[in-house]
Amino acid sequence: MTNWRWWMCVLLFVATTVNYMDRQVLSLTWKDFIAPEFHWTDNDYGTITSIFSIFYAICMLFAGKFVDWMGTKKGYLWAIGVWSAGACLHAVCGLLTEKMLGYESVAAMMQATGDAAVAVASTSVWLFLIARGILALGEAGNFPAAIKITAEYFPKKDRAFATSIFNAGASVGALIAPITIPVLAQYFKNIGVGGGWEMAFIIIGALGFIWMGFFVFMYDKPEQSKHVNEAELAYIHQDDEEEAKEVAAKAAKEEKSIPFWKCFTYRQTWSFIVGKFFTDGVWWFYLFWAPAYFSDQFGYKSSSGTGMLLILTLYAIVTLLSLVGGKLPTIFVDKKGMNPYQGRMLAMLIFAFFPLAALFAQPLGLGFNNAWWPAILIGLAGAGHQAWSANLFSTIGDMFPKSTIATITGIGGMAGGIGSFLINKGSGMLFTYAENQGAAFTFMGYEGKPGAYMIVFCICAVAYIIAWSIMKTLVPKYKPIKLED
Repeated sequence: MTNWRWWMCVLLFVATTVNYMDRQVLSLTWKDFIAPEFHWTDNDYGTITSIFSIFYAICMLFAGKFVDWMGTKKGYLWAIGVWSAGACLHAVCGLLTEKMLGYESVAAMMQATGDAAVAVASTSVWLFLIARGILALGEAGNFPAAIKITAEYFPKKDRAFATSIFNAGASVGALIAPITIPVLAQYFKNIGVGGGWEMAFIIIGALGFIWMGFFVFMYDKPEQSKHVNEAELAYIHQDDEEEAKEVAAKAAKEEKSIPFWKCFTYRQTWSFIVGKFFTDGVWWFYLFWAPAYFSDQFGYKSSSGTGMLLILTLYAIVTLLSLVGGKLPTIFVDKKGMNPYQGRMLAMLIFAFFPLAALFAQPLGLGFNNAWWPAILIGLAGAGHQAWSANLFSTIGDMFPKSTIATITGIGGMAGGIGSFLINKGSGMLFTYAENQGAAFTFMGYEGKPGAYMIVFCICAVAYIIAWSIMKTLVPKYKPIKLED
């Protein structure tokens, strides 16, 4: 038997890794490379990240249908082609800002003051938003297309394992990004190629176009692939007889679906909405603001050796500890005899306490003037989120019929996008305000921007316990929705 299906899994893993790296270029370069050129404040950056978050959530609602309509091969190529183009387009935002405002060089633009500096900032922000929107539009298609290919190439018993492999690309991308992107930006800045950050966007974005070349020649449906022999094809389609029976059963009794607006009449829907709204933004905050935090509070630029190691350590902790997230409910179900919902909610309660570690990021970090404390503590908080999120998605399957799972997932994704929009935009506004106020702004003994960070860390720390409490109030015990005949 050939094993071409695993090469497909490798392709999906690489695509997911590139997907994550394209998203991270901005967060790893904006503070130390981009902001000085365009006079950006934290509020400007918060605007870009918040709009990206909500636009990505909206695109996710339609990405799956687009891939189904276009077909797997064309749909995936369109998705990665669009997001790679969007990634590369970030690089021309500086040049376009110069031309639109009539500046002769970046140096002249950097010397702008007053209203001229405001014009540079606002124009560049709008240009980055356009590039970011294109990136979000394409990136939304990655997971629907990857999951579709997994279903095509793997029997049911292997799909979870294959999915876990390609999904690990997100974690690998998180580990690779901080030790490559700032290095690229600094190298090209040192040799005089723009501000350096432009080439970081172009090189990382170009990886997607390279991947497309491999995908064009490597991917075909299993039945049409010259690399798949009869033995592997039989292995892939071992569920066909069972699936045919399922289709026949559905044809005999058509599965009902809950109308979209009726979904909002169920407490179970609102429970999922609450879980996503309160917590998705926390993860996106850590994702988008951690490099700036280490630069702001401790002076470690993302291009410095220590700065790269801090981010690497943070995501290494997230990656390693979050692996247990999906296993804990199984232990409760198998060993304690709980039903899946009970086991999942108990596991989520445990994981809800992990983010409380963020409460000590500022006290220990600034108290000992040591950035490693926040890196470790934020890593623990991030690991708690990933474990929480894995179980939160599973609560949909516990409560809703299969015909409605995609709809509820989309509704929750939108709620998470709104939550992310609010925390990222709010953080940017708060950081800019606190920095301008200086000693006049205090919170828990911290003045200026350190006090603002403390406020956001407090919000992030308690968000999960608040979300869990509301979810438990809405759905106190296992209560699946049964459609009436």
